[in-house]
Amino acid sequence: MTITAQRNMQENRLSAPRARTAADKPIERINSRDLFQQMREVEIAHEGRIYRLRLTQLNKLILTA
Repeated sequence: MTITAQRNMQENRLSAPRARTAADKPIERINSRDLFQQMREVEIAHEGRIYRLRLTQLNKLILTA
């Protein structure tokens, strides 16, 4: 394959239309104040596991399994 043919293939891949995916949908934003309310920690159930989302003293978020 020539260099020109390789470049043409690369350009075609870059310019080909993408299929729409779930990632193309707008992301829903949840305010952390609404999520935590008056608490510093919440539990999130996902795929049969429990995760803890904690708010630190420096207002950072930590997610642990």
